[in-house]
Amino acid sequence: MAERQAPDVEMASASETPQYQPLSATQVQNEAGGFVWKVDDLERFRRFLVLGSEGGTYYATQPKLGQENAQALLRLISEGRGPEAVKIIVEYSTEGRTAKQDPIILSLAICARSKHLETKRAAYAAITKVLRIPTHLFMFVEMCETLSKPTSTGWGRAHRKAIQKWYTEKKPRNLAVAVTKYKRRNRWSHRDLFRLCHVKPQNPAIQFVIKYVVKGFDSVQQDAETPGLGQDVVSVFNFLKAVEEAKWMGQDQLVHSIKEHGLVREHVPTQHLNTAKIWEALLEQMPMTAMMKNLGKMTKVGILAPKSEGAIKVCQMLKDEKSLKDARIHPFSILIALRQYQAGRGEKGRLSWTPNPAIVSALDRAFYLAFKFVEPTYKRYLLAIDVSGSMTCGNCIGTSITPREASAAMAMLTARTEPQYHFVGFSHHLVPLNINSTQELGTVLRTLEQVPMGGTDCAQPMIYARKKKLKVDVFIVYTDCETWAGQIHPSEALKRYRQLSGIDAKLIVCAMTSTGFTLADPEDRGMLDMAGFDSAAPDVIKQFVLGM
Repeated sequence: MAERQAPDVEMASASETPQYQPLSATQVQNEAGGFVWKVDDLERFRRFLVLGSEGGTYYATQPKLGQENAQALLRLISEGRGPEAVKIIVEYSTEGRTAKQDPIILSLAICARSKHLETKRAAYAAITKVLRIPTHLFMFVEMCETLSKPTSTGWGRAHRKAIQKWYTEKKPRNLAVAVTKYKRRNRWSHRDLFRLCHVKPQNPAIQFVIKYVVKGFDSVQQDAETPGLGQDVVSVFNFLKAVEEAKWMGQDQLVHSIKEHGLVREHVPTQHLNTAKIWEALLEQMPMTAMMKNLGKMTKVGILAPKSEGAIKVCQMLKDEKSLKDARIHPFSILIALRQYQAGRGEKGRLSWTPNPAIVSALDRAFYLAFKFVEPTYKRYLLAIDVSGSMTCGNCIGTSITPREASAAMAMLTARTEPQYHFVGFSHHLVPLNINSTQELGTVLRTLEQVPMGGTDCAQPMIYARKKKLKVDVFIVYTDCETWAGQIHPSEALKRYRQLSGIDAKLIVCAMTSTGFTLADPEDRGMLDMAGFDSAAPDVIKQFVLGM
């Protein structure tokens, strides 16, 4: 592997400047030793929301990246741009543009604990939109507690009211499902939050749920005998009763209760979770996210055998674009499910299964459906995937998927949208790739694995297009921006290509890690820096390419 730290040298002229020398005083040295531009704090913040900093990169550790990304947000807040940051948090969360909620929740907690009053108000006003399930709420509370130490003054009025609102504004039945499905996380429970936020709901059905959590089922059972209970209270009681009775029910009774009351996997005792009948009942009303998480288990118990009713239902769900959008399923979540299901075994434990090929194909198709659909631009694209050593180290968004694998998935998205494209893989040299839009992602990844690794030269795609006299309107480079190995900077290579080809070509740098660097010259309107694996990426690319 040819990765190394480049030496500091004096600035040379732009026409002959290697990447380990700066083009101008505005460039900075990246972790690999090459010179690039530093992205502004707002762009770095957007990258962090989409990509996080888990796992670090080949050159930068996770703690360092996490601290640098947090500092970018703190600078925005100090400049009075905190409310703008909160608006972005809400936008990225509600539109399902991020694969994991951890960076979203951490950023919201930082804003909520800031000393800037308008930022704090905006953050607390946003929690019911961003923190959709109790797990998110518990994580937010824990992060707020951590950020407040060692100067914590307890739960202030704004904090208490925001937590109260999270509970009291929910529909009673939905709240009952939430508190029984997600009971505790990060050392917090609902009872803890009720005690600290002093929740006092006006809605009798909400009061009923809170009493159940605090005092147990026996206390609400007595209340349920009171004449004249409202319909919401009766509905909540019947659900809570079913949850309690599920703890001792036999298999047939439990199947009936699942269908009648909408019980979910978390309500089912462990001893019943190896039973096909139970999973068949659960699948009937199973949410999309839960379905993808449990594909291996359902295959193992036999309800997803080829051409079975269960397999047909799962494939139909995965092909339903509206359901994917409504469930806010991020493409990366589908990619993880696809890779895990294809592997035929869980990352932890002893669970193993034989994958159903129809479900593999349905997951592959669902991956592309989960992105925002856009009309093709009909431009000519060169899709360049960085296959250097640094792209196989670390991971994306806290998963086992490497930046190179994620790059392949993003590149295939463009290939399935645009009719004119050409694939290449590059490190310190470039290799044309025999990849087409009809291939499944697994095939593409196997092709990439055969390309030799090396140092990183992100100018290679433009050099290749110039030498081969290819007509390219748009270069998309998927990389971690750890470039250093070339004899010309990528931005200069693009300018040379424009001059020699007569084409006003554009460059999109799709960053696959949340570092603060970019190859795109901020002074050149024909270059764009964007965070990889943003579910809105196709629309962002289209608008930039067409100058919208």
